[in-house]
Amino acid sequence: HLPAHVRVFAAFYLYAFALGGFFPRLAEIQRSMGVAEGALGFALIGAAVGTMVSLTFGSRVIERVGYRRILITLLPAVATFYAIAAWATGPVMLFCTLLPVGLAIGAIEQVVNIEADRVEHQIGRRIMNRAHAFWSFGFFSASLVGAGMSWAHISPQLHLALMVPVVLAGTVLTLGGFTPAAQRSGAAQDAAPLFAHPTLAIGLLVAVSLSAMLMEGAGIDWSGIYMRDVFGGSAFVSGMAVATGALAQASMRFFADKFVER
Repeated sequence: HLPAHVRVFAAFYLYAFALGGFFPRLAEIQRSMGVAEGALGFALIGAAVGTMVSLTFGSRVIERVGYRRILITLLPAVATFYAIAAWATGPVMLFCTLLPVGLAIGAIEQVVNIEADRVEHQIGRRIMNRAHAFWSFGFFSASLVGAGMSWAHISPQLHLALMVPVVLAGTVLTLGGFTPAAQRSGAAQDAAPLFAHPTLAIGLLVAVSLSAMLMEGAGIDWSGIYMRDVFGGSAFVSGMAVATGALAQASMRFFADKFVER
C-alpha cells in the first residue's frame, strides 16, 4: 500500500531502469554489428520514430486500455524489446527492433507524466521534478549495472535478458496495486482528439527545450562510444560515462521543485 506520489516515483524509476541498460552497452553492440557511427545513428532513430507515432496518436488507445494495464504490460515490454534489439546483426534489423521500443516508450511517457501532474494537483505540492529525478536515478542504476556487467565480461545479450525479470518483478511489486489518480477538477470531459494541434505557448516551450533535449539525447546515445573512441576507455569506463551524466541530472532534479516554487 504505497502513497500515490510514491507509486509515481516508482513508475518513473522502473521506466528508466527498463531502458537504461541498453546504452552503456551500445559501444559493444556497435562493434558486434561491425557498423560505423553513421549507420548506428540511423538505426537508433527507430526508437524515436516509434515514440513520435505513439505520442502523436496513442492517447485514445491509452485511455481505452487503462493506465494500470499500460504500466504493468509495457514496462517489462521495454526491457524485453531492448533485450531483443541487442541481438541485431545490422542497422536495419536494429532499426526494426527499436520501433516497438519507441511505441511502448511513448505510451509510458504519457501515462507517467499525466499521472504525476494529477497527483501533484491532488496533494497540493510540486512533485514533477522529483518524479523525473527518479527517472534519472533509474537510468543511473541501470547504467551502473551495465558498467558492472561489462567489467565482469558478461555479454550485452545476457545482461539485457537478465534485466527483463528484474523489471517485471519490480513492476508487479510496486505497481500491482496501482490506481490512477482522478482527473484535475475542471478538466475537459470530451474525448481526446485523434491529433491535438499544439498551441503557440506549447510550441514556444518546445522550442526553448529543444536544445536541452538534443544534449540529453546525445549524452545518452553517444557518451559510451565517445569515451571509447576519443579516450580509449574500457567498456566499464564507457558505461560509467552514461551513469555519471544521469547522476548529475538526478541530483539537480531531486531538489528542483522547491527551487521552482521559490
